[in-house]
Parts: sequence; structure tokens; C-alpha cells
Amino acid sequence: MEGTVVAVVVVAALVLLVLKSGMRVVNQVERGVVFRWGKAQPAHRQPGITFLIPFADRMRKVNVQVVTMPVPTQEGITKDNVSVKVDAVVYFRVTDPVRAAIEVQDYHFAVGQVAQSSLRSIIGKSDLDDLLSDRERLHEGLALMIDSPAAGWGIHIDRVEIKDVQLPESLKRSMSRQAEAERERRARVITADGEFQAAQQLANASRIMSDTPEAMQLRLLQTVVEVAAEKNSTLVMPFPVELLRYFDRAAQHIGADLNAKSVPAQQPQETIPAQQPEQSTDQP
Repeated sequence: MEGTVVAVVVVAALVLLVLKSGMRVVNQVERGVVFRWGKAQPAHRQPGITFLIPFADRMRKVNVQVVTMPVPTQEGITKDNVSVKVDAVVYFRVTDPVRAAIEVQDYHFAVGQVAQSSLRSIIGKSDLDDLLSDRERLHEGLALMIDSPAAGWGIHIDRVEIKDVQLPESLKRSMSRQAEAERERRARVITADGEFQAAQQLANASRIMSDTPEAMQLRLLQTVVEVAAEKNSTLVMPFPVELLRYFDRAAQHIGADLNAKSVPAQQPQETIPAQQPEQSTDQP
């Protein structure tokens, strides 16, 4: 009897050891790919506790989180013959753990190599202006070029972004001079446009003041108020030219009136012929 109990205990202990050796835990961010006698099972194991057949099954865990992979700096020549250095970053994740485990030996290394070659290819197909300003279109082209081979490995490319574009120093100086000249051109155009608008407004104001001379006097008083607000010891009174013209016209009117009054007073006098002395005819 005692021998039977001992045998049962031993068998139970062996069964527990076998079950423990076959028990595995798959984390939430992982998926388990089971190889049974070296052959991959079509269905992967979900997160949680899973059991394997001892001595027959072997499980490989595949991370399904989004992987951020920096692409090393790649040097190339653009379509418009400019030598640049470009680096980028790739965001990808595993969508099919079974294919990622059996179709490619190291999918991290494979995606990195495809990203480098695709980046060099996109540099040669693009202009410098596209690399500097139209990056969204280049990002889409890069993602498509990398996703094409990666889809067969069970990898999905979420996004590809170009981080930095390094230019030669000579080209940087040339672009700086070009930008400075462009800013100078815009400043001159804005200044000229301001002068044009100011001239138009001054012309409109001059027409209004010519029609209503009182506006000129009001403007003169406003100028005096603005100067007096500064509390200066010396007050400069501008003398309008219109006032001089007013005095000139008044003087002309006064001179014309005086000339009109003096003309009737001067009547032409009758000329009396001078009598010559009579010569006597008596001879001495």
C-alpha cells in the first residue's frame, strides 16, 4: 500500500514537472510563434499563458510594437547636381509574426538596409528644392519604396520621415545671399508701394485744401497744437504759401483799383499854339 502511494506521488510530481516545463507566458506586446519538430505552426500564440509539448515544441516570441529605426546619413547627388547628406527615420511594426519569423532572418537588419538604399534612390530622383520644401511627397514615396519588399516579410511601414538635409558650405553661402537679396527686393517694393499710397493721399488732401482754404488753417492749428504738446521753449510757426498767394492777389486787386481811379482824373489838355512875336517891317 505504501509503495502504491509513493508511486502515485512520484508520477504526480513528474506530471507537474512536465507541465511546468511546457508552460510559457506571452506578454501583451509579443506574439508567440511555435515550431513543432522544426515546423512552424500556422497560428501564433496570443498573449497570456500557453502550453507547449515538452521536447517537441519550441516557441519564438516576436515583438509587435512600433519600432523606431534611424537611418544612417546617406550622401548622394540630387537631380540638379547638388551634393547633399540626408538622414531619416523609419517607423514600422510586425503585422504577421509567423512570416516575420520564417521569411527573413533578421527583419530589423533587412528593413534598415532597404531604407538606406531607398533613401539614396530618392535623393537621386529629387531636386534640392523638393528635399527642402516638398518633403511630404518624398515621405510618401519613401514609405512606398520600403513597404514594397517589407510586406512580404509580414512588416508594415507606418511612416518614413527625412530628419535633416546637410548642404555644402558654399551652397549655404549662396542661398544666404539669395535670401538676403530677396528680402531687400521685398523691402524696396513695400517702401515704393507705401510712397505711392502716401502720394495719392497727399494729392487728395491737396485737392480738398485747394477747394476749402479753411482746411489749411485748421491743419496749421493742428500742427501748432502738436508742436506745443512737446513743451518746447521755441515754437516754430510755419507760414503757408497759400497765405502769401492771398496777399499777392489782394495786392494785385488794390493796384488795379488805384489804376482805375487815377485814369479819369487825368484829362487831356488843349494845346494852345504859341504866338510868335511879330516882326516889324520898318527898316532902321
